[in-house]
Amino acid sequence: MSSDHYFTAQPASDDERRTRTVRLAGRTLEVEVAAGVFSPGGLDKGTAVLLDHVPAPPATGDLLDLGCGWGPITISLALAAPEATVWAVDVNERALDLVRRNAERLGLDNVRAALPDDVPDDVRFAACWSNPPIRVGKQALHDLLTRWLPRLEPDAAAWLVVQKNLGSDSLARWITEALGLPVERTTSSKGFRVLRVAG
Repeated sequence: MSSDHYFTAQPASDDERRTRTVRLAGRTLEVEVAAGVFSPGGLDKGTAVLLDHVPAPPATGDLLDLGCGWGPITISLALAAPEATVWAVDVNERALDLVRRNAERLGLDNVRAALPDDVPDDVRFAACWSNPPIRVGKQALHDLLTRWLPRLEPDAAAWLVVQKNLGSDSLARWITEALGLPVERTTSSKGFRVLRVAG
């Protein structure tokens, strides 16, 4: 067993790449996945719930996938909004390499895969879709959301999917109390909640 987590910067596990067939943005696609990255077997349940219940993203502007993994949310945003710039942000170098390779494989030239510190400070986001890394721990998760949610443009929204039994309701309360951002629980499905955070 590897002690790697998907939020490890440089996973020590074997970087064995595999292709998987997934359905994203209404299309059947071949993507590359690997160990040491979140959901190495393909599309996870939480992300699938999120993608099934979010509205179409803005057609233009900067869009954020926070904690992108191998890129299912990034790919969905890039396909749905080809005129937008999609920022795929992760601390995991292997994840960012997979996102770049998957975007190139699919001809998505509007994807920018970046470490958090490599996103210019003046970029504001027209939308954020995220399956946030709940298992990093409460303080690290709060730090992450404190850094990124206030970067939403006025009238923009972040859509987060969180397992109910991993604290979706308490997280919603914390976002409102600590960040002053209203949160609406829009969907409950398959043990997950989708939260809409207003910018």
